[in-house]
Amino acid sequence: MYKILISGYYGFNNIGDESILRAVVDNLKEKLDDIEITVLSQDPEGTREKYDVRSVDRKSIKSIIGAIRKCDLLISGGGSLLQDVTSKKSILYYIFIMQIAYLFRKKVFIYSQGIGPINSALNRKLTTRTLSKACGIVVRDEQSKDFLAEIGVDKEKVIVTADPVLRVKPAPLEIGQAILKDEGVPVDDGKLTVGFAIKERKLESAFMDEVCEAIEKITDNYDAKVVLIPFHFSEDIKVIDELEKRLGNRVYTVKKKCLTNEMLSIIGNMDILVGVRLHALIHAAIMDVPMIGISYDPKINSFLRSIGMRAVSSVYDFNAPYFMEEFDRTLETRDEIRAKVRERLVGLTKALDNNEELIKNIMEN
Repeated sequence: MYKILISGYYGFNNIGDESILRAVVDNLKEKLDDIEITVLSQDPEGTREKYDVRSVDRKSIKSIIGAIRKCDLLISGGGSLLQDVTSKKSILYYIFIMQIAYLFRKKVFIYSQGIGPINSALNRKLTTRTLSKACGIVVRDEQSKDFLAEIGVDKEKVIVTADPVLRVKPAPLEIGQAILKDEGVPVDDGKLTVGFAIKERKLESAFMDEVCEAIEKITDNYDAKVVLIPFHFSEDIKVIDELEKRLGNRVYTVKKKCLTNEMLSIIGNMDILVGVRLHALIHAAIMDVPMIGISYDPKINSFLRSIGMRAVSSVYDFNAPYFMEEFDRTLETRDEIRAKVRERLVGLTKALDNNEELIKNIMEN
């Protein structure tokens, strides 16, 4: 039996990262024979139950070393693990895990990660040194490949695919309808339903003011239902509470901690999805829902480009009147948007097979 250990941002109730893990585990099991999967997780018990894998505490040095010693291959990813913008310390954690694997002469594989930005000169040097020893490097976009070349990683060694979540299968709409009903959202009134998945740490920001104005215009102009949806629950629920406080009965909220298939189904019940969260936009693509992306990070722009779209703005220059122009266009052309995204997804999901093909070669050699 070939033992695979997965390192990533797992067990934190971030639906984006949990969707990544769902996709990685399902595809490893589907495409590779006779494997045993262990995941480093903040919530080992929950991870074991949800994904039918082994799991150990990602904070315990003893458990980490024990899991690495037992594995044949360490998979790092997916997600945006190797960057120092959202945290200056987390990148060191993931590099440390890989370096321990090298210490025990284990193979390391980078699985469809988004790399960068990395601002610290030390972190850049450590990343280059660490990834140069990997037996396979797969990134989710061209920008990540270019960045690795910039910091000195051999470009010929890097393969570009897509975000692994794109391979998650669509969920039945009935699941989300039941959850929305439980949350007090009417699902059979025939009204236009618009989902908002907002990331914002400053609750009194200009961005929040403009989002409120945009939601007011949507509800006034279209008599629409606006549903606020949390992706990283512990962060996003604060934003949802603030918007609910300001907007009152103009908005509905989802406050349930959802699994991947539940969130997919909730998104699938929207007519349009407005997203700052990357994986909210990816969920919309999977569920054939037209989307409007607002960028807070280059990874948003990279994903939208990959499906033939662009962000309406960034969170720093978001403007409600301009957003409404884009909203009106999206509503008018939603069938064309769906068709374009569907076509792009075929190539992106096929490219993801490179991960398992490379891992299979590693296992056989």
